[in-house]
Amino acid sequence: MPSLRGKTIFITGASRGIGKAIALRAAAEGANIVVAAKTTEPHRSLPGTIHTAAAEIEAAGGRAFPCGVDIRFQDQIRAAVDGAIARFGAIDILVNNASAIHLTSTLETPMKRFDLMHQVNARGTFACSQACLPHLLKADNPHILNLCPPLQMRPEWFAPHLAYTMAKLGMSLCVLGMAQEFRTAGVAVNALWPRTVIATAAVQNLLGGDATIRGSRSPQIVADAAHVILSRPSRDHTGQFFIDEEVLRTVGVTDFNKYATVPGADLIADLFV
Repeated sequence: MPSLRGKTIFITGASRGIGKAIALRAAAEGANIVVAAKTTEPHRSLPGTIHTAAAEIEAAGGRAFPCGVDIRFQDQIRAAVDGAIARFGAIDILVNNASAIHLTSTLETPMKRFDLMHQVNARGTFACSQACLPHLLKADNPHILNLCPPLQMRPEWFAPHLAYTMAKLGMSLCVLGMAQEFRTAGVAVNALWPRTVIATAAVQNLLGGDATIRGSRSPQIVADAAHVILSRPSRDHTGQFFIDEEVLRTVGVTDFNKYATVPGADLIADLFV
């Protein structure tokens, strides 16, 4: 499989969780990572900052460029993109990982939370893609990878948390539309989603705590699947909605026990699968 050595990867939300895991996996091959995330100072309840993530990336063998970016604001995105070009000379891959979640019913969703989820998930993904695409169009094997679910219009996924589902599937619609729009230009645009719940700070703090963590897999499974997708020829693999486990099976992985947070525990299926 081709290496990501020397590739510049712009990853939103890369200070922790799945975004950082994807960054570290690519850094192990010598990639350049733009750590585009909000946390510039230690958070009272969330681990990691752009600076601690950058240190881990460089220790893993990559080069890091930490950027304080709130993807709700276009000027911050543009500044990070310009800084990445000044630092590394190119952007080869964009990973739209940053996301906001609030799993509440229609009557229990404050409009400020509705706005936050749409600004970060759908709008942020669109804005980051728009800012990076002029540079991706110049790359040899350009990819956009959105961490978002399969695009399924199933009412059981909308009814319990309509606002979140709308915002998250906005990211999926970006895959559907941009993959077709940039197909002839050779920019791959794909989605990746986990089969099971992933052990992240959001799960720990918002989605059930230790009991849910026990039935989760580590972010490494998503990182390994992302590596497979981002190493493929962009012109041959676009417009797909991938599931992490299925991607890894295509490269011969059959034992997923190493990814379990608690080996032998019953795994919890993620939303939308």
